[in-house]
Amino acid sequence: MPGLNEIRTELYQELVKYREIENATGVPPAENPYDQVRRKYIRVLSDYTGRNTIAYYSGWLQQPASDANAIINDQDKNSFMAAVHRMDRSLGLDLILHTPGGNVAATESIIDYLYEMFGTDIRVIVPQLAMSGGTMISMSAKEIIMGAHSSLGPIDPQYNGVPAQAILDEFEKAKEEVTASPEVAQMWIPIIQQYHPTLLVTCEQAVKWSKAIAENSLKRNMFSNMSDADADAMTRNIMEVFNNHQHSKSHDKHFSKRDCQEAGLNVSPLEDDGTLQDIVLSVHHAFMETFGGTSAHKIVENHLGVAFVVGH
Repeated sequence: MPGLNEIRTELYQELVKYREIENATGVPPAENPYDQVRRKYIRVLSDYTGRNTIAYYSGWLQQPASDANAIINDQDKNSFMAAVHRMDRSLGLDLILHTPGGNVAATESIIDYLYEMFGTDIRVIVPQLAMSGGTMISMSAKEIIMGAHSSLGPIDPQYNGVPAQAILDEFEKAKEEVTASPEVAQMWIPIIQQYHPTLLVTCEQAVKWSKAIAENSLKRNMFSNMSDADADAMTRNIMEVFNNHQHSKSHDKHFSKRDCQEAGLNVSPLEDDGTLQDIVLSVHHAFMETFGGTSAHKIVENHLGVAFVVGH
């Protein structure tokens, strides 16, 4: 299977053919080279595994980070519905994820939908990054496949870019310090004034909600064969790593394959199957080149060639 340079060469050759046909006929071919190359390798992956394959890719690394359409949102449900339509769902699902995360409600809705369609026969493949909501979706799988270059991220919810747990922790720190030394109250007043009761309740509920989604998913699938006591213990340890701002320090924290395995997630090394690794990376490179060479900034696409593309 081709690496990045070979994918670029293949795309260049296909682009030359595309332009030659367009110049000769005045009509561009129905399928552009980026779509052609991407779909070719998604089909190869599905043929190799014998499973349904859906790739959910965001171009946030190439496009402006402020683009709300690049994150997980409610529009994605329509994309998944289109991708799942006409699949033989008895074959299960391999979901290739590359996303910065996004809306918690939309993430939960996608997880529930995939369970309804495929039951628990879901694997998630992370070629590079599945952060935040992407990590939550990964935790809903029976198995996560990661390479040495792959990362998951914290699932602690954010409020206007600030970790909700950090807001709660700071408020508690203020109360403790003012109680112990009332003279420091003047220092805390400008900060405490930002924390109206609604904000604190919102942050508390967001932390609980994110944690509940991940815990329920883990117990429903990845740890479904364990006793309740063992499943509870495993999920507690994983939440301590992924849903604890004091542990991760930053929402941008990258958890490696080894970190995820040590936390207790069922992670299989992509490198264990050289052929699978080569195909997955070919798919990944084809998507990265698409984002770099077109206006697309999110693509949900299956092995049957059905794609939902969001562009500028």
